[in-house]
Amino acid sequence: MHRVLLGLGTNLGGKTKNLELALESISNKIGEITRLSSVYETEAWGVQNQENYYNLVLEVCTDFLPFALIQKTLEIESSLGRVREKKWDSRIIDIDILFYENYIINTDHLQLPHPFIEKRNFVLDPLNEIVSDLIHPKLRNTICELKAACLDKNWIKKLDIKLQQELL
Repeated sequence: MHRVLLGLGTNLGGKTKNLELALESISNKIGEITRLSSVYETEAWGVQNQENYYNLVLEVCTDFLPFALIQKTLEIESSLGRVREKKWDSRIIDIDILFYENYIINTDHLQLPHPFIEKRNFVLDPLNEIVSDLIHPKLRNTICELKAACLDKNWIKKLDIKLQQELL
């Protein structure tokens, strides 16, 4: 089994329901969810004039290797209604592979660890909640250290949302 950290984001429709459906699909199609962060509300990163996002991070144990895993995440996004038209556009669901153990991969189809982790509070805050001592394999800093050094000025707020516990 491989330890993987995924980031989920949504800013269209019923955001809480979108996250719940994504978690259910991940649990059914990828592997056992072993850790789950709180849900955070954030403003859109990299673009303006979009609805706020709900974001979370989860740890999943999976048998899938990285390139098979990216295919599974894309299938789940598509099954939940994700349409890809332009970069950083609004979305029903986004599932990013943040870390796959300590793998470092840089291809056109997959980059691990996910680029920009150290620049995004909406990724660092939930990561710090569940794996603060994880060392970024390229940057060689802990998530806690990366969070402390992050220059992202976008606001972020932890929400008091209880996702359906039977999914976990």
